[in-house]
Amino acid sequence: MKALVYDGIETLGFRDVPDPVAADGEHLIRVAAVGICGSDMHAYLGHDARRLAPLILGHEAAGTIQGGPNDGMRVTVNPLVTCMDCPACAAGRENLCPERQIISMQPREGAFAQYITMPMRNLVEVPANIPLETAALAEPLAVRWHAARLALEALHPTMDKRAIVIGGGAIGLAAALALKAMNVNDVEIVEPNEARRAFLTDKCGQTAVPAATSTAPIVIDAVGFGATRASASQIVDAGGVIAHVGLGDDGPGLDVRRATLQEITFIGTYTYTSQDFRDTAAAIFDGRLGPLDWIEKRALADGFKAFQDLRAGAVAAPKIVLNPWT
Repeated sequence: MKALVYDGIETLGFRDVPDPVAADGEHLIRVAAVGICGSDMHAYLGHDARRLAPLILGHEAAGTIQGGPNDGMRVTVNPLVTCMDCPACAAGRENLCPERQIISMQPREGAFAQYITMPMRNLVEVPANIPLETAALAEPLAVRWHAARLALEALHPTMDKRAIVIGGGAIGLAAALALKAMNVNDVEIVEPNEARRAFLTDKCGQTAVPAATSTAPIVIDAVGFGATRASASQIVDAGGVIAHVGLGDDGPGLDVRRATLQEITFIGTYTYTSQDFRDTAAAIFDGRLGPLDWIEKRALADGFKAFQDLRAGAVAAPKIVLNPWT
């Protein structure tokens, strides 16, 4: 099969690799669409010690089951494979499983390829009226659905449901969409990039500003740099909640003194539970997350150029989705 392989810092090669072989309980999936995630970019830049070259990246995938009793079933893929036996899995908190694995990270190859294999429990059937490139958004949207859910669960019931999202890329936009689907109607996205801000406003129907114009009870840091943590510390209301989603760096920035004196809740969030993934897929299918027509589609063969364009800041769309068959 053809795959886009991470060969080293800022180097990707499109070439033939061996076809994957499904293990017991797994299904072979013909990948139809796979998104480029911020974590793929971190690996591409050499910033992720968990993803070592050579490796097939990509974990935001949808496709069609090949062979077996479910042959032809259109599915979106939960890339997080867990043990299903530990206390975290038993409690429905599979994202905290100590044995968790995710495709695109050793030892599991990713979905920048024509085929992958996954257990049936990681697959959600996609209705015939939903394009598979839209279904591939279930994974990135589920990450933000999880963050929005945790933030709302932590918010004191007397506080207003208003939110500021820092960052207008795919993470930030998905967080805003999830919040709105959960009846948080006053959501402002802070995005310094003028072209991306215009895209968010004109194409996505969001309120996007270059800098925060107020404070809010909920702040979601969808970037994750020291500077954005510092900003989140300043613009969250006393008694409010910061949900930290981005993994930009691990430097300082959070104002621990203000968090302590103002009883601000800080939540680190990672991936999603299986239920979050299913809930997100359902919200895509029934339209609660909007038309999701803001992706840019490219061929997997042109994936290296897509990474270069993202690195150069030359992509206005929040998400690039690659097709392995064009």
